[in-house]
Formats: sequence, structure tokens, C-alpha cells
Amino acid sequence: MEALHAIILGIVQGLAEFLPISSSGHLVILEHYLGFQQAGLTFDILLHVGTLVALVAYFWRDWWDMLRALIHPGRHNRFERRLFWYLVAATIPGALAGALLEHQAETIFRAPARVALLMGGVGLLLFLADRLARHRRQLPGLTFSDGLLIGLSQALAIMPGVSRSGITMTTALFLGFTREAAARFSFLLSTPIIFGAGLYHTLKLFKNGAANSLQGHLLPYTLGFLAAVVSSYLAIRFLLRFLQRHTFMIFVLYRWLAAATVLTLVYFKVGPQ
Repeated sequence: MEALHAIILGIVQGLAEFLPISSSGHLVILEHYLGFQQAGLTFDILLHVGTLVALVAYFWRDWWDMLRALIHPGRHNRFERRLFWYLVAATIPGALAGALLEHQAETIFRAPARVALLMGGVGLLLFLADRLARHRRQLPGLTFSDGLLIGLSQALAIMPGVSRSGITMTTALFLGFTREAAARFSFLLSTPIIFGAGLYHTLKLFKNGAANSLQGHLLPYTLGFLAAVVSSYLAIRFLLRFLQRHTFMIFVLYRWLAAATVLTLVYFKVGPQ
């Protein structure tokens, strides 16, 4: 993999991971149509670890408050304790989906036509949630059932084109949460699932003796990782501020445009078949 390609993929991963437009879907399309070397799930996970660093850097105080509430429980931090356990419960469906559908994630789910259809379909759901639901609930009003439903929807993100942030934010909007609250919970929920996936695949990498194969790609992989960290942090900061005054419509239109473009390319057999 060339260094420039790795940087581009890192930037795309960082921006698209937290903007509701599907990072994995964009990576598949870039690799397929721009002739980038097939990065595979290992490089995808490395980029996700970069997004994890950005998440921790941005939300460290939230996680610190939750951990402190567990160690020193009191009336004033009940919400932080509840939020921690809701995040734990909501992580389980996504973790199971990742473990059970790992092979499909690397093969059949990466077909450009499937990615495009999922991008367009989830875009429609996001449009309906943004337009029809009442956005009045704040994060302290989150219940266990809310967290579980959002977690179940996160399991669908194993398919490129769905978008972890997109589907979890959409579900939260349908449940009546404000746009900013939906985004904040989605970001917090990303932390344990990305951490777990990164740890699992790192251990698997060393177990299979494939770690030595990374030596020839050390520079581009490092540059891709750093690009993912910076772009992820900027995307998180931007979206939380953007949603205070704006709707998700710009992301809906982007998803539909991207889906239509890819389906057109597939229909006219442009690019690799």
C-alpha cells in the first residue's frame, strides 16, 4: 500500500466513521473504483483504532465521570452509573454480530452494489427519523430499553454502507431524542465496540503469526492511523456543534447521491467487475 493511499483512506475513515455516511462503505468504494490496493479488515481495524484514540481524547471526561460514579456511587451521579451499564448492554449485539459475521464482512458484504443500496436505504430511514420524530428527549432521559434498541441497530453496521453512527443516530431519533443527544450517545457507544474489535483482531493477528507482514507497510499504516486520529476528532467536534442548529438533511442527500452514483457505475459496468 502506498503512503498517499493510506493517508486518504485514513482521512475518509475518520470523517465517515462519525458523520452518518458509512466509513466502511466509502473504503470499499475507494478500493474498488480508484484502484487502491485491497486493504482488508486488518487495515480497516487499524484505522478504527485511530478513531478510538480520537473518541477517548474527546470524551475522556464523560468516561471518567462514569467510572468515578461506579467507584463512588451517590445520588448526584446516578445518571452516569446508569449510562455506563446501558452502554455495556448496547455493545453486546454489535460485538456478537462482528464475531459471527466476520467472514461476510470481508467478502460478500463488500460488493459495491450492496454497499450503495444500503447507503441509500439507511439514508431514507435517517430522513424519516429526522423529519417525522419528535426531537425532545435529552440524554439523561435514556432508559435501558432505549439503549438496547440502539445497540441492536448497531449490529447492522457490520454491513458496509449502513454506518454505525448513521444507524444508531437514526434509531435514537426515532425514539424521540434530540439530534445532539442522538449523536453523543452514538459516539459514546462507538468507544467499547471499536476497542473490542481492535483488541480482538490485534490478538488474532499475533496468534496467526501475521504481525511480521506489517513491517513492509509500517510507514503507510502509521500515516493512515494518524490521519484517522486527526480527521476523527475534527468530525466529532464538527457534528456535535452542527446538530445544535441544523438537521441531518445534508447527510441524507449525500448518501442518496453517493448511492445513485455507485449504482450507475455498476449498471454501466464502469470499473472492475
